[in-house]
Amino acid sequence: MGVAEVYRLIAENVQRVVRGKPDVVRLAIATLLAEGHLLIEDVPGLGKTTLARCLARSIGGTWNRIQFTPDLLPGDITGVMVYHQNAERFEFHPGGIFANVVLADEINRGTPKTQSALLEVMAERRATVDATAHPVPDPFMVVATQNPIEMEGTYRLPEAQLDRFLMRIAVGYPDHDAEVRVVMGDTARINPDELAPVVDLDTLRQAIVQVRQAYLDPAIVSYAVRLAAATREHAAVRYGASPRGSIALVRAAQAMAATEGRAFVTPDDVKSVAQPVLAHRLVLTADAELNQRSSSEVVDEVLAATPAPAINQI
Repeated sequence: MGVAEVYRLIAENVQRVVRGKPDVVRLAIATLLAEGHLLIEDVPGLGKTTLARCLARSIGGTWNRIQFTPDLLPGDITGVMVYHQNAERFEFHPGGIFANVVLADEINRGTPKTQSALLEVMAERRATVDATAHPVPDPFMVVATQNPIEMEGTYRLPEAQLDRFLMRIAVGYPDHDAEVRVVMGDTARINPDELAPVVDLDTLRQAIVQVRQAYLDPAIVSYAVRLAAATREHAAVRYGASPRGSIALVRAAQAMAATEGRAFVTPDDVKSVAQPVLAHRLVLTADAELNQRSSSEVVDEVLAATPAPAINQI
């Protein structure tokens, strides 16, 4: 089964519940196919958790939900060693992170110490407990939801944590017709728990391999690197995208190309993922923040100022 077919099956399943947001759904599935992690940020009530649950239910693997609260402990995420008196030995009891898809709900309500428990597992796909590394299942994806940082009872995610997410997206308010369909669907009791898996793990793994094999012309890679480098040189930016951002840009572009059934990446693929991949990796200067500049504006300016390679150059 090709990547485009895998994408279509998952997208149609998710959109049975998540109405009127095809672009958001596409970016979420592209993150899964690129072996990345997804941060969904928006105000309450717009379907962040619903989108994450629908994505998890659409693949035939395991999934866990971790509800982040101020009293959540790192061991609740990674697991703990428990002494069994009868066996006279310690045994590892895995935490909620050990699943194919992990929904970290309202991640910024957890304390910084608890948030940091995700750093290793998101980057290296393993959790170290008492000096022993425990690999997580393959494939593995963290889908985190976050309310805006200015709301009460939240802790800002550190830059190192944000950098682990391949993309950050916002669901946004639906238009009138889409909201009517959402309300009608809720009235009819359509919910994510009713969704059946449409793709098994073996098929998903094959799709992920195909995404990695999408052809990358050196000119495309150079374009992605120039975009990331331009964020570091922008006057409004204190810290720009790192080489990890360049890698993420290319991986996300490969996934977007594959969802359209193409085995090669174009400049438009890179442009289509520049905002969700780069914006959350930028740290603005104090002056820029005082002038109410946003990282999204910076990415738009970088895209406008950085020439893309012509088709005949690829």
